[in-house]
Amino acid sequence: MRILVYEYASGGGLAGRRVPASLVREGAAMRQALVEDLARDGAHEIVTTIDRRMDGCTCGAEVAALPPGDRARAAALDALIDRVDAVWPIAPETDGCLERLASRIVHRGAFLIASPPDAIDRAADKQRLPTLLAAAGVSHPTTHAVTRRASAVRTASRMGYPIVVKPARGAGSSGVGLARSVRELLPALARARAAARTGRVLLQPRIDGLAASVSLLANGDDALPLAVNTQVFDRSTPFAYCGGVTPIRHPLAARACTIAVAACRAVGGLRGFVGVDVILTSADVVVVEINPRLTTAYLGVRAAFDANVASLALAACAGRLPVQPPRAARRVRFSASGEVGVDDDVRAAVAQASTPAFASSSAEGPRDRSARVV
Repeated sequence: MRILVYEYASGGGLAGRRVPASLVREGAAMRQALVEDLARDGAHEIVTTIDRRMDGCTCGAEVAALPPGDRARAAALDALIDRVDAVWPIAPETDGCLERLASRIVHRGAFLIASPPDAIDRAADKQRLPTLLAAAGVSHPTTHAVTRRASAVRTASRMGYPIVVKPARGAGSSGVGLARSVRELLPALARARAAARTGRVLLQPRIDGLAASVSLLANGDDALPLAVNTQVFDRSTPFAYCGGVTPIRHPLAARACTIAVAACRAVGGLRGFVGVDVILTSADVVVVEINPRLTTAYLGVRAAFDANVASLALAACAGRLPVQPPRAARRVRFSASGEVGVDDDVRAAVAQASTPAFASSSAEGPRDRSARVV
């Protein structure tokens, strides 16, 4: 099979525009890891894209540089899609980016190695997600949608601070903030609106617990958990994701897997590699959001397993889940830019992740400012 791996941030989706260096590093790390794993399978020819301004190893793949300019870039991408059998997109849900890209791939007749557009829409709409999760009995932070500053101030006053402020549609930590007072609320609202490019902003109470995620494979009907991962954030930059440890030992790890599967079923139609962000509280698991795409945790998960996770995700997109879930062969720590380590520091970090000392997170559980940088 001839497969196009298209990573939006480092692969030319923002060619000609200013791109944050951290976003480029994170995207490039995922692109490189995926290219390597698909090439290691030995059954595929891999094509990938780069931004003309950026360098980077893309071993085992044919590389195409996308030009700047919306029309030129779109034409070049369409030409690449037409030359391959399948496309694996890695893009944010922000402003409908991933959904539009998935629709484009399907429209041009290529096999989509990701969730279909309608499933992406359901998972990405954080205002609608609480209703879907509640119907399935899955715990989720109380969520209030606001469009104006005055209504946001009144709602926050009723909820009580601290409050997590986030775009109604977004990806990663972009536009997410923590407001401890009305003075912090107003700039947080402005950042969330700017990131979402819409007027819809969500307010959620902060929830104490361990920020974590569950990585799963989904086949459109069901999901299979692979690993539970900690999420570590830079204390100096609110909600800046740095990486994590996977898999972790935690009293609620098995419960987190069960809840994550239920969350995927509630959304419905998800395919391939999926990430479910959760908070492990003192008593239960709270689902924060669902990422219908390859997430940065893939960098750690792929290193923790001897099985080729990319091949498993490709099979899941075709409707096939493993009969027996693969077992992690090792525990690793990983950074958002792709560094992976297996050593005593990892074992210590995992032990800390199982204690209350490691817990003090917001309702946007992955954005734990108290966690150590890996």
